[in-house]
Amino acid sequence: MPDPSLADALAQAGSAVTLARNSQLGPYVYPAVPAEFSNWRDEQVAWRETCALFDQTHHMTDLTVSGPDVIKLLSDVGVNSFATFGPGKAKQFVACNHDGYVIGDAILFYMDTDTVRLVGRPSVHNWVQYHAETGSYDVTVDRDERTAANPTGRRQLYRYQVQGPTALKVLERAIGGPLPEIKFFNMGEITIAGHAVRALHHGMSGAPGLELFGPWDEGPAVKAAIVEAGAEFGLAQVGSRVYATNTLESGWIPCPLPAIFTGEQLEAYRQWLPANWYEGTGSLGGSFYSDAIEDYYLTPHDLGYWSFVKFDHEFVGRAALEAMADSPRRRKVTLAWNGEDVAHAIGTMFEKGDATKYIDLPLSNYATWPYDKLLDGDRVVGVSTFSGYSYNERSMLSLAIVDTDIEIGAELVLVWGEEDGGSNRPVVERHAQTEIRAVVSPVPYSEVARTSYATGWRTGTPVR
Repeated sequence: MPDPSLADALAQAGSAVTLARNSQLGPYVYPAVPAEFSNWRDEQVAWRETCALFDQTHHMTDLTVSGPDVIKLLSDVGVNSFATFGPGKAKQFVACNHDGYVIGDAILFYMDTDTVRLVGRPSVHNWVQYHAETGSYDVTVDRDERTAANPTGRRQLYRYQVQGPTALKVLERAIGGPLPEIKFFNMGEITIAGHAVRALHHGMSGAPGLELFGPWDEGPAVKAAIVEAGAEFGLAQVGSRVYATNTLESGWIPCPLPAIFTGEQLEAYRQWLPANWYEGTGSLGGSFYSDAIEDYYLTPHDLGYWSFVKFDHEFVGRAALEAMADSPRRRKVTLAWNGEDVAHAIGTMFEKGDATKYIDLPLSNYATWPYDKLLDGDRVVGVSTFSGYSYNERSMLSLAIVDTDIEIGAELVLVWGEEDGGSNRPVVERHAQTEIRAVVSPVPYSEVARTSYATGWRTGTPVR
């Protein structure tokens, strides 16, 4: 008997919303890295003031696609242009469904002739793999699962990122000389601890840096050399507890719900997708409720991806995106939560009666796909998604999508907590909803990251 598909799971649950609301999973896992190397406050400060070493080896899925039709495949399913894409380059790859809603995104590395590697959360990987296996493409795929779902007990590659104001000094010390000139979002090669290391130039914290990768077995020696080189320059290793909060300052939304649960044109895909993959097991949480899963779908405008959409090729969703054009209904912002309201919510833990939903620090997400309702008076004007605390900004922040008539500086109300005392997931305790005021702010929120847009160091590059 074949394993159940996502289509089977949806039929049994009755709807996509029911399936996702009843998922027993909590937030996305960042495994195999210590929670803290020192303390998460100092680790946050490091990427702003000195240098941070992020271990990205374990939490992302890698999908290698090889063959003469690899660019044809990607061009057919991705919104991006591939006119000038070639070996040694990388880009943020985005795929949409037929109605123009985002399925997912990932970083796409052009590793060698006819060989690319997708790295990130697995929703876009699954979409690409489906078309590779069911379409008329001369390609092969090789999947390297994130550590939490990897049966081999190891990864094919290590992946580190060195970021912050002193990052270039650390890397020059590690390689024993000046860094080669590597253009933004291009790859080069350096040598660390006697090992050849591939290096992608980008910055995810508003400062220069490189993403480094190479064969798994060489990872410990490379990391040790970087840590030793960084001792003089304030390098801090970043633990899993605070790793993902970097995106609160830099502005990438890592958790859009994949827009694949509806539509006749996607029925074959839902039958192909295993029920125990990301889409079938992810949890939906928060105070925004709708019986229609489509109300949780997001567009490239919503996520700040419109600049990636290029109409120089045919691709899935092109007609819908052309009709959408440059007329967004909503846009991405940062919300700065009111400190007094946050303190009051946390303070209910020390009072008799129903406490509010626990606000964990530094990352407060408790579902795979968090969606909290935003109010302007009695009007729902958007949703808050990824949330947590920035010690650098001394503020609770969240990344949100709001109606375009909501201006920067406006104060909205974020409804924190779930209806009816909370869902039945183990990570959700019984609680009472509360309202938290939040000021609509720019994205990126960090002035350092925001002003670096002009320098080319950071143009929406995700922390992943």
